[in-house]
Amino acid sequence: MTFPKAREADIALLLEGTFPYVSGGVSSWVNQIIRAYPEYRFAIVFLGSRREDYGEPKYELPDNVVHLEEHYIYDTPTISSIPRSRAGDAEAFALSTKMHERFKVINGQAGALETFRDIARAMLPGGKLTIDDFLHSELAWESICEHYRKHCSDPSFVDYFWTVRIMHQPLWTLAHLADQLIPVKVLHSVSTGYAGFLGALLHQTRNLPLVLSEHGIYTKERKIDLFKSEWIRDNRNVFQRDPTELSYFRQLWIRFFEWLGRMCYDSADPIIALYETNRLRQVADGAAAERTFNIPNGISLKRFAPLRDLRPATPPPVLCLIGRVVPIKDIKTFVRAMRRVVNQMPDAEGWIAGPEDEDLAYAEECHDLVRSLGLENHVRFLGFQKVENLMPKIGLTILSSISEALPLVILEGYAAGVPTISTDVGSCRQLIEGLDEEDRALGTSGAVVNIADPQALADAAIALLGDPAAWQAASQAGIARVERYYTDELMFGRYREVYQKAFAQIPEKH
Repeated sequence: MTFPKAREADIALLLEGTFPYVSGGVSSWVNQIIRAYPEYRFAIVFLGSRREDYGEPKYELPDNVVHLEEHYIYDTPTISSIPRSRAGDAEAFALSTKMHERFKVINGQAGALETFRDIARAMLPGGKLTIDDFLHSELAWESICEHYRKHCSDPSFVDYFWTVRIMHQPLWTLAHLADQLIPVKVLHSVSTGYAGFLGALLHQTRNLPLVLSEHGIYTKERKIDLFKSEWIRDNRNVFQRDPTELSYFRQLWIRFFEWLGRMCYDSADPIIALYETNRLRQVADGAAAERTFNIPNGISLKRFAPLRDLRPATPPPVLCLIGRVVPIKDIKTFVRAMRRVVNQMPDAEGWIAGPEDEDLAYAEECHDLVRSLGLENHVRFLGFQKVENLMPKIGLTILSSISEALPLVILEGYAAGVPTISTDVGSCRQLIEGLDEEDRALGTSGAVVNIADPQALADAAIALLGDPAAWQAASQAGIARVERYYTDELMFGRYREVYQKAFAQIPEKH
């Protein structure tokens, strides 16, 4: 597929694993933001894992996307010749050792960040710390061996060697991208992680303002992924292993992403969260409090409000989970809850509306669970669907997730008059029960249940669907809440101010 290319743009959006290849809340938000500001020309830098992990784009590019480039940071580079013996730059590796030692000091964040910035600049094309030296030099080998002997509690040197290479090699890819990106005026990263590291590099080398918007907290979500990842080895035997401690390699990956996040926080201004709990988490993770504030998501009332008139007189006994079929959405808890719902409401249906191609093994496990519980006639996997087509046909939106930020699907349901049942994650309690006294006075727009509790999820859904008056009250509360606090017009106004302030910070050229 051919993407647009340009010689310059106004705003560079730095996107890791989202728009335009992955559907979901963050990608929908990116699509909203771009289309809201036709006066700006956007350049998109998409960072993915490997090209084979993504299919065709899920979104049509808005007209004001004038440039898009895609990079896959875990693709294996083509080696055209046998590497030559090389010593490596002693000064660069000494700086690297200094940085890693400072990383281990509890109160050494400021000094470590300063050294990290120096290392990042040394990784740029023409710098002293080259990718060839990292992969093939004698000093790199000596450095890896020394760190293994000093710090690694896992007995496998081979796994340690490859973990270090796989972990750090993408940073040179990002340094090359920072050097080659077309001229832009403002940077906007939608996460920390690799995209945030790229933003920090561009900020430091080009003196450009960097805006950071975090929907979920990247380091927190990576920790969840790392806790569950089966590819991370732990080679200690039963006598070496403390079951209360994380494996060394998991700790290594977690610290790596924590420091990528700190480098991004150090460079970004402003640092935007969706809600107060996440803002406080950003500050705890190293963000300067005075740079942080909240801008909640917003949705289009024009798009969803007309759907209220298409609803039947009584709420359909349809529970709909709109989201990707991946472990973080905990689809299995929803399926188990449906067994209890159907026991008490035999005509009830559970719809799962979202793509299944991101984690094929997990998707198959979910299908197997439906069959083992005898729910083939009650639970339907619909694949990706237009939300507008679903809302008039369902009685409740369901979120059984183990992690969320501020889910657009709850707000879309409210605008269409559909209450929600959600786990107590992210801002979901705030969205359902209200943030402050004025908000809570609008009423409860659904129910909040604990994570991984299918019985509580089922009982809350049965209670609301089985009481038309309570359902109507929840519907009206949701409508009032979204219209007062969560419209796209409010969000666009706040981000317009952010962009205007960023453009005002651009140094004048003399």
